[in-house]
Amino acid sequence: MRYDHLRLALPLSTLLLAACGGDGAPMAPPPAEVLITAAQDRAIALADELPGRVVAFRTAEIRPQVGGIVQRRLFTEGAMVGEGQPLFQINPAPFRADAASASATLSRAQATYARANTQADRLKPLVGVDAISRQTFDDATVARDQAAADVAQARAALARRRLDLGFARVTSPIAGQIGAATVTEGALVATTDANPMATVQQIDKVYVDVRQPAARLDALRAAVAEGAGAGAAPVEIITASGQPHPVKGRLLFSDVTVDPGTGNAVVRVLVDNPGNRLLPGMFVRARLPRLRMPHAIVVPQQAVGHDAAGRAVIHVWNGRAIEERQIEAGDVVDGTTIVLKGLKAGEKVVVVGMDRVLPGAPVKALPWHQPANR
Repeated sequence: MRYDHLRLALPLSTLLLAACGGDGAPMAPPPAEVLITAAQDRAIALADELPGRVVAFRTAEIRPQVGGIVQRRLFTEGAMVGEGQPLFQINPAPFRADAASASATLSRAQATYARANTQADRLKPLVGVDAISRQTFDDATVARDQAAADVAQARAALARRRLDLGFARVTSPIAGQIGAATVTEGALVATTDANPMATVQQIDKVYVDVRQPAARLDALRAAVAEGAGAGAAPVEIITASGQPHPVKGRLLFSDVTVDPGTGNAVVRVLVDNPGNRLLPGMFVRARLPRLRMPHAIVVPQQAVGHDAAGRAVIHVWNGRAIEERQIEAGDVVDGTTIVLKGLKAGEKVVVVGMDRVLPGAPVKALPWHQPANR
């Protein structure tokens, strides 16, 4: 009985071995799948993102024009002030007294002039009839002219004293945000003080000073002239938090300066500042236009690799097989790489799956789609 089972199992095992490893060829692995996309031809505007510092559009140091004791501070620190708004009150009593004294001196000079003028008028007809000497009349005329000069001098002195009285109230020359006061009530201030009483900065629009190599100025001017019209160019400002400023600035080439020590050019950007989001001294980043390419060949950034020598390469699908090709890669813009040499628009490049392709093995090419932004 055991022999019969063995005799039946032997042909079955022989058939199984023949099916698995007999003279038939092994099953071929399925072709590796790769995702491909066409190289695109589109206009690209390149920009350099450089650090910059915010500078107030206008800055006014509040300094006393007369010396005296500060009686009152007339503003709130950090508030917005208007042009001509009073900020400090210096004790006006000494200046008021000086103005009163100058007014009295003017009155005396006017009285003296009136008398001298009357005297000269009386003597004038007497000279014609030889009732008085010519010298007497000339002396009267000179006295009248001197009295007139004294009146003019006294009037000027009074105007000066009234001006000093007005300077006792310190006002803001510009509209803007005022900082902390450096003097308090009761402090003695003088026109020779080294420090200002306060500082007002106009920040409804600000400057952003950006440093870049001076050699790039020509390229920057060319990009501006081609892309935005000569004399202005939109510049995107990125705040310290990484968020874009709601308003783009424009370049002011008239304010370009070159640092002789470093050779860097300081390019000034004028930016409107709604809500006073940009504050003086704040560090930001500015995207300056560098080059405009109306016909740039671009591929997804992940389609570009490097060979053992570090050269940029891509893999091109010709419809039947994949070929490796050396290229000259340029800047990366919005997840795409600019191909300067080695590729034409419309050629299919492998984006995903080259790590699964073996030399000489068949390949199944499928279309690649840009992933949706999340």
